[in-house]
Amino acid sequence: MTSDAVPDLLRHHRLGMVDTLAALTDEQWLAPSLCQEWRVVDVAAHLAWAPVLGVGAGAVAMARHGFSMNRMIARSAIEWSFRGRAAILEQLRHNAHSGARPVGMPPVAALADAVVHGLDVRRPLGLPGQVPSASLAPLADFALGTPWPLNSVVGGSARRRVAGVHLVATDVAWSHGEGPQVRGSAEALLLVLFGRRPTSGELTGPGSATLAARLGTA
Repeated sequence: MTSDAVPDLLRHHRLGMVDTLAALTDEQWLAPSLCQEWRVVDVAAHLAWAPVLGVGAGAVAMARHGFSMNRMIARSAIEWSFRGRAAILEQLRHNAHSGARPVGMPPVAALADAVVHGLDVRRPLGLPGQVPSASLAPLADFALGTPWPLNSVVGGSARRRVAGVHLVATDVAWSHGEGPQVRGSAEALLLVLFGRRPTSGELTGPGSATLAARLGTA
C-alpha cells in the first residue's frame, strides 16, 4: 500500500463516522465508549477539534492540565463536547474534506484516530461498520513503530503487548511476529494493537490465551 492511499482512507473513515454520529439518538450520544471516562460525545468532540488544535492553543491546554499529554487530551475532549452536537458534526465534516491533522503528525496518525475511535463508538453501541482491510497494514506499522513516550497516547507499547506471539489476520494478507499463532480479523487485531480488548472468541489459536491475559480478557 502506498502512502498516497492514506488520505483517501482517512476521508472514507471520517465521512463514515459523520454518518454514524448523525444517525445516533440523543441517548446514544451520551452512552459510554470504549475509551475510559469518555462518552460517545466526548470521542466525537476529540475527533472534531484535536486535528485543528493550533500550537499556541495546545501549549495553553498542556499548561492548564499540568503538562500531561494524556490528561490534556482526555479533559479537552470533555470540555469541547459542551459545544454541542451540531457544532461537532460541522467540524467533523470540515475535517473530512480538508484532511486536517494535528500539527507535525503524519496522515497515518490521523487515520489511526479516525479508525480506532470509530471502533470506540460503534462497538459499545452494537453498530456495524467493518474496518476496511486496507487500513490494517499502515495502522499496524504505525502502532508497532511508535516509540515511547509517544506511544502513551496510542494505547501504550503495541510491540511489548504482542511480543512472543505470531499475529495472523484472517481477512487480509498480514502477519507479524514469531511464536504461537493468534488469529483474528483486521478489526480485532487493530483493537489489540491500540490497547483495546476484543470480545471473547474474536482471537483464536494457541497464542490467544497468552494475549488475552495481557489484555485482561482471559
